[in-house]
Amino acid sequence: MAKTKNFENVIRAKLALDSDLSASVEHEAFHANIAMQVYEFRIAAGFTQKELAKRAGTVQSVISRIEDADYDGHSLALLKRIAVALGLKLDVKLGLPTGAKRRGKVASTA
Repeated sequence: MAKTKNFENVIRAKLALDSDLSASVEHEAFHANIAMQVYEFRIAAGFTQKELAKRAGTVQSVISRIEDADYDGHSLALLKRIAVALGLKLDVKLGLPTGAKRRGKVASTA
């Protein structure tokens, strides 16, 4: 690997060479992103974890777990209830991994 002073380039090069590491980083980033979004929207709404939990029909400890980047037991039903409690909509999108090519036809969503 060529020497570089740009940390981003170093990381990208390592990820390109190690598909397991790349998959692990993508997995962790996915969970961290959910945690960060719930936390930031909750704070912006001025809710405590307990208040959000009550509005979403759950308990504070569940909101705490959702806001933990290491948690990977998310359910779409709970995330939807949290979104509604925050006055938001839950938007789930599927997409191809970087560099992947689509095979066959995809059903229309219209």
